[in-house]
Amino acid sequence: MARRPLPRILSNGGAQLARSRELARTAADSATDVLQPLITIARGLRRLAAAARRRWTETPKDRRGALLFLVASVVLVVALVPYGPLLAVIALMAAAAWQGRDRAPSEPEGPDDSQTSRLESLYEALVPYFSLAEDPDPLYAHGGAWEKAFLAYEFDDTGRFAHLVIRYPAYFTDGEAEARARIEHLLTAKSGRGREYQFTWDEEANHLTVDVLAALPTDIAAQRFVTAPGETVLGFTDPTRVQRTLPLTHGEERRDVPPVVWRTGIRSTEPHLLVLGQPGTGTSTLLRSVALQALHHGDLLVVDGGGTGDYACLVGRDGVLAVECGLTGALTSLEWAAAETERRLISVNRARQEGRPTPDDTRRPLWVFVDRPSAFTHLAAADGRKDPQSLLQVPLRHGRAANVTVVVADQLDALDSLSDAVRQHTRARAVLGPATADELTTALGAPAHTTPVDRVPPGRGYARLGTGPVHRLQVPATPDPYDDATSDAHRQAVLDLLPPRTTPADGERAPIPAEAAAAEAQAAEAEGAETEAADPEPETVSTKKKDPLAKTMAATGTLTVTDTGTAPKEPVADAEPTPVAAETAVEPAPAETVPAKAAAAETS
Repeated sequence: MARRPLPRILSNGGAQLARSRELARTAADSATDVLQPLITIARGLRRLAAAARRRWTETPKDRRGALLFLVASVVLVVALVPYGPLLAVIALMAAAAWQGRDRAPSEPEGPDDSQTSRLESLYEALVPYFSLAEDPDPLYAHGGAWEKAFLAYEFDDTGRFAHLVIRYPAYFTDGEAEARARIEHLLTAKSGRGREYQFTWDEEANHLTVDVLAALPTDIAAQRFVTAPGETVLGFTDPTRVQRTLPLTHGEERRDVPPVVWRTGIRSTEPHLLVLGQPGTGTSTLLRSVALQALHHGDLLVVDGGGTGDYACLVGRDGVLAVECGLTGALTSLEWAAAETERRLISVNRARQEGRPTPDDTRRPLWVFVDRPSAFTHLAAADGRKDPQSLLQVPLRHGRAANVTVVVADQLDALDSLSDAVRQHTRARAVLGPATADELTTALGAPAHTTPVDRVPPGRGYARLGTGPVHRLQVPATPDPYDDATSDAHRQAVLDLLPPRTTPADGERAPIPAEAAAAEAQAAEAEGAETEAADPEPETVSTKKKDPLAKTMAATGTLTVTDTGTAPKEPVADAEPTPVAAETAVEPAPAETVPAKAAAAETS
């Protein structure tokens, strides 16, 4: 059975509809051209009326009567003058036409002479890379037309390229990294060095888009970021790379900036972080920023191999377990961290086997910060001791299940000296400071999407989380508050984020509240009175009540104390002093206020 053709109105409906739209568009353009004078005059009358209304509003009320009388006088004079109304209408139309004109400056239709010269120079430079002798109709040829090769272009105020779309032949090997690198290097040199360029290769359409990236903000200070538990802000990046913004405060100004958020915890795919960079590029600043954020929900253990005291502001703070700068302290702290990780693993495993929730002492995150572990590696090798990096193997390998996070920072040229456990288990990476493309690829595991520059501000670099894309990174300003070169605003911003100091540092004495001191004095007086009543003989003194220094020395084994119940009535003159271990340094006990009665009882 033969098929009947479709009706003509259905088969040609699309073409007729397109033709109708074209006719309507042409009619609208023609009407706009014809009525352009009327449109201009109407726009001018509207602007004149708005100006008159604004002038009337700005005139004080006591002067509006005089102004109204002046306008009425002008209208009366124009009405009495021969041909006055006609001349007034002509003048009004002329003023309206002048006010209603299009004031937008006309843009040039094409590039000027300097821009054309720059385009021709770039076209000639690309000819050896985008041409073949066997091509019968080459797109790139010496002396050819650059208009076919450059589909779009924009220039900045300095006359350099700001945006460029390049068309290249289909036989160009755009799938090879080396071929791409040659073109990107050439475009960077011809477009102007010192700027960061983003290259977007469209292999399907054979187009290359070159964009100049704006500088990342460097004036963002440390502050409390709006994040969920388990999220840490490493820095800020371009708005086109992430689909999230954070509200930030900069003085009295509020703005939204796209962040680079690192997620940690038992469900994180990259639970540990490795930061690399040269000295002065902001690696310690990034660790300080992460530490201040981690203090809100976890405990910290800091091991500083640089010995510069960049983490002295964390000593004794609530939630900071220890800040070690020596090899002995580092080994002790890292051994404890490994043992704590094992303890948490055993507790979590036992709770899961018994069908109970995980214990509370394993839920609070534990952060281990290690700055420049390669310095400790050399010291340990010289002293014949264990490498501190070997103690990080357990927290790195099993830290995610035990809610333990390790953050390691070292110099970029010391990447090879890091242990295999550090390189394998730190899936979150950050490289700060100037670096070559090969160094970035080695450290991050993937090439950067922009061209690296030689001079960057502190805290500027790249970051990659796991197998994700490479982001440009700018670390928030988190300097050492004890540094004299730190500005007052940044110092106060860091101090506001620090928790209170509850544990005294070495050589300091914890403050005693006034109420506790008064209660202690009353207890001492009562104890002295009981001693006088219970011990009538002044020569007998119980050795069970010893001063704090004696207790400390007895506990450490540096002083032998014999508890006989009573002391000899007469002092022995020839008694030799008890030997004290030379290796143990005993600090003097803090001075305490002793009541007069108690002192008389002890000295009698």
